[in-house]
Amino acid sequence: MNSSGSYKIRPAGRHILTIGRDLIQDSYAAVLELVKNAYDADSPDVEITFLAKPLLEGYSITIEDHGHGMSRDTIINKWMVPSTRDKLDRRKSPLGRIMQGRKGVGRYAASILGGDLLLETTTSHGEKTTLFVEWDSFDEAQYLDDVEILIETTQSKDSQGTRLTINGNNELLSEWSEKQFKKLRFELKKLISPVNSATNQENDFSVFLKISGFNEVQDVSERIEPYPIFDLFDYKISGKVDANGQGQLEYSLQKARNTTVEQIQFELGQPTACGELFFDIRVYDREKDAIDSLIGRGLRDESGNYVGKLQARQLLNEYNGIGVYRNGFRIRPLGDADFDWLKLNEQRVQNPSLRIGSNQVIGYVQIQSEELSGLTEKSARDGLRENEAFNRLKDITKNIIAKLEERRFEYRKKAGLSRPVLKVERQLEQLFSSDSLKKSIRSKLNQGGVDLKTTGEIIEILDRDADDKNKTADEIRQAVAIYQGQATLGKIMNVILHEGRRHLNYFRNQVPNLQFWYDSFVQSSDAKHLENIIPIVKGIGENADFFSKLFKRLDPLAAGKRPAKKLLELKTEIHNAVTVLEPEFRWKEITLKITGSDTVKYSAWKQDIFSIFTNLVDNSIYWIAEKESRIREINIDIVTDVDTDTLLFIDYRDTGPGIESSLIDSEVIFEPQFSTKPSGTGLGLAIAGEAATRIGLELVAIKSDDGAWFRLQTKDVGELNE
Repeated sequence: MNSSGSYKIRPAGRHILTIGRDLIQDSYAAVLELVKNAYDADSPDVEITFLAKPLLEGYSITIEDHGHGMSRDTIINKWMVPSTRDKLDRRKSPLGRIMQGRKGVGRYAASILGGDLLLETTTSHGEKTTLFVEWDSFDEAQYLDDVEILIETTQSKDSQGTRLTINGNNELLSEWSEKQFKKLRFELKKLISPVNSATNQENDFSVFLKISGFNEVQDVSERIEPYPIFDLFDYKISGKVDANGQGQLEYSLQKARNTTVEQIQFELGQPTACGELFFDIRVYDREKDAIDSLIGRGLRDESGNYVGKLQARQLLNEYNGIGVYRNGFRIRPLGDADFDWLKLNEQRVQNPSLRIGSNQVIGYVQIQSEELSGLTEKSARDGLRENEAFNRLKDITKNIIAKLEERRFEYRKKAGLSRPVLKVERQLEQLFSSDSLKKSIRSKLNQGGVDLKTTGEIIEILDRDADDKNKTADEIRQAVAIYQGQATLGKIMNVILHEGRRHLNYFRNQVPNLQFWYDSFVQSSDAKHLENIIPIVKGIGENADFFSKLFKRLDPLAAGKRPAKKLLELKTEIHNAVTVLEPEFRWKEITLKITGSDTVKYSAWKQDIFSIFTNLVDNSIYWIAEKESRIREINIDIVTDVDTDTLLFIDYRDTGPGIESSLIDSEVIFEPQFSTKPSGTGLGLAIAGEAATRIGLELVAIKSDDGAWFRLQTKDVGELNE
């Protein structure tokens, strides 16, 4: 049978329940959706009341606001229309609030909370409309339009606003335990950002919660307030980044008195691709003394009583997280304590001295509307879609946190709060130096009347002991140099593997061809087959030569034993070191120039020259590429004495984003474990500095407005600069 015609899609009756029960994440999300509706109605507040029925036969939930109320026409043509575009099109409420419920489904969240819903709403003109819904009727109906809902409208003297009453049975009642209500209070406390910003400061909105009659649950009647721990931070960074990627941030700390607020100019170097952003991120140290200090600054529980150390830790454990807020309301689950959307804990494992963990931070990121930011909420109200805008939001937020981490690291180092770091050369010098000891002993012996001969013999004994210890110190230096060389080799291994794989592929592809032409020659004795073999053999030789030269350059780093110092041609050795990274220069279009004397020689170990310049170049390549520098250059200039051709210093400069002046002044960039890279280990500059010291040079950073500037200077030049 052939037939044709046009038909209409008829949603099944349970479509409404799919929108509510299946699409809304959980009971907490359902309550939050209804609270947002009160906000959209321009209500100054919302009252949420949970009331257990006598004999615990069920419960009721009322959610009441004092907003505009809805007319009968609004109920019929908007409230009862699933996925309406009303709020999306209006965008703002009559009083100018940015609409929160824009997908037209939040009101059906009530179906999660109970079996029925009584809606009572009154307008400013006294028009009161009542609507009653039994959700099971949708489950039983074949089609959505089979369900009839009674709506009554009368004139009333009730004050304007909307009241929702939801009734739940015994089964639903059992879900609301002390733990569940605690979670609800947590969600309500984090729903509205406590941070005043341009996006929400004009819209005061209060949330009240009442709980009564539930078994083993304390009755509650309270105004929901932010957690008191929020204002008792140790470190804080806040400010705005505009859509073009430029911003003004403020950094402050409360661990010390009389500190000043630092202004930080933020320059992303490109548009954010996720709109305008507001940040307020607060960090808390978790050592015993830090917890004591937190309590001392006034940390109290919600009853106003000072908390103990265990309670303080529990507060941090429960209420940490960096929330994302749109128009003042949090987007769940971003900001939940167990949802580390920025992967802070992964970074902290790599570098615990510098990086913070998710249980140390309470923060807020304010974002713009979907149209302006590209940050789109999932329909199920369970976060933001994983698109490019969200990836950029994560990167920028981690960039902002890194600014705080750098300053926190520096402060803790100065205050003696961080783990002590070992600078091998400095520590060995202090450990095995006996000059001050010999001077003190000589003075004491002279004061005691000991004759010069005896004094000299005692000093000789100390000298022999010092010589033995210095031999031990040299052995330690040798071992450390080997380990640092191998660590440097590990950093560049990805480049070696990538470049070497191309040459290995030649062998893999051509050896079968070689075998083929050889077999052909054996079978036919035709000399023409030999002509096909010759270019293959030549290619094998050329590719083998690549590995020979590469291994020769890498040999100093891979060596298990250090040879004696040699007088090296400095320019040649620097060139050999940096050309290992030559493939990276090609991939990222970076130009390298080495200028200065071609003949200057310097006594050093090849391994240390390699460690210094490989680590410097590796950092430059990363930052030039990361910040997409317009000019991409690395310049190494060897400066010598004109008359003697002896080395004075080596200037190393790049055209990357440069180094903040405060980090140069504090010399914190040379500390092991300090890094401004998001996933950096902080070893690069520390290794370069140690290697420089071993060959009699000092690595210093110089302030510059045009990229990073390092100088390797001899001891004499360093003393002159001082």
